[in-house]
Amino acid sequence: MTALLSYQAALLIRSQRWLPPFILYAAFLGIGVQGGQPILDSLGFTAAALLPVAAWLVRICVTNEPTAARSCVSAAVGPGRAHLAALLVALTAAAAVGVVATVVVTLISDPVSADHETRVPRLPAGAAGLLATLACALLGTAVGALTTWPLLRSTGRAVPAMLLAALLAVVVTGSPAQAAVSGLVTGSRSGTVPLPLLPLAAAALLTAAATAVACALTSRRSP
Repeated sequence: MTALLSYQAALLIRSQRWLPPFILYAAFLGIGVQGGQPILDSLGFTAAALLPVAAWLVRICVTNEPTAARSCVSAAVGPGRAHLAALLVALTAAAAVGVVATVVVTLISDPVSADHETRVPRLPAGAAGLLATLACALLGTAVGALTTWPLLRSTGRAVPAMLLAALLAVVVTGSPAQAAVSGLVTGSRSGTVPLPLLPLAAAALLTAAATAVACALTSRRSP
């Protein structure tokens, strides 16, 4: 599995297709996060903006290989394992950029509540933001896994489905990502730091299920 992960990571890096989602994420943060803003609000925005980026990275990793190369890898290690490696690399890339962004936002934000009257401890706030970011990275991976090959083959259907699913995952009540982000926003209003452990666990379970479905279907459908 290590060799597969290294192979998929090398494909992602050399393709440079990761640049657009990373630039888009940086642009989102540049517009929505400014130094001196309340820390929990900024961390919530940082986490939410990562979800569509994670879904986009999944699509990039899954479609990076030429059909012939994918067929060779699938024949050597099995299509399910090959697909799993692509999903894991996408998740790792999204989580890595999210962690870096969370650390930067934690350092530049003002450790106060939304009304600037209550002090918010920076380290616990950063930890809460990190958990929310990981939850969004996981759920974004699930969205990407369910809106690209092998479930959806047509780009004309897959891309709009991915964008819509990513939006719903951020705003619909009951979504782990929405729960994690809204918890940070609510905590900012009250000056308390929530730990979104339950949303993170729910996101992990949903992502595991989506990954299992995608890998199982990969074994049954040709590229």
